[in-house]
Amino acid sequence: MLVAASASYAFGVWWMTLRPTIYDAGVGSLLHTVLHVLHSWPPTAWITFDVVEFTANVALFVPLGILVPAWGGRWWHGILTGMLLSAAIETIQLLFLPTRVADVRDVVANTLGAALGVGIAAFLGRHAARSQDSHNPRHRKLIDKRAQ
Repeated sequence: MLVAASASYAFGVWWMTLRPTIYDAGVGSLLHTVLHVLHSWPPTAWITFDVVEFTANVALFVPLGILVPAWGGRWWHGILTGMLLSAAIETIQLLFLPTRVADVRDVVANTLGAALGVGIAAFLGRHAARSQDSHNPRHRKLIDKRAQ
């Protein structure tokens, strides 16, 4: 399962970041329409293309921050891997993909996403450990003694 999730994620990152075009005309038109609607309503007028792009870049790297610890890496490996992978992607875009725009803000957003993923993985890991401990009879005795 972990291999399949990792392979699917790697393909998705490649698809989103290393193709010559960001998205096709249909997606671009839809995004333009949605942003136009959001700008016409004052409570959502702050949602610009830059906000959407930054948020999407954060979201793209959250799974990496979850997957690296799942493979046995330390928490900081997830963040470092996110930063290095993002820097490599931006460098490839700069050097080999003239239709793409390399941007240091993407590295920041991707690294933030990896860090959020690491945090989610740590939270889920602690929650799973507590759940297993609560089913352990020895642990239950300790809980019962503390409750008295």
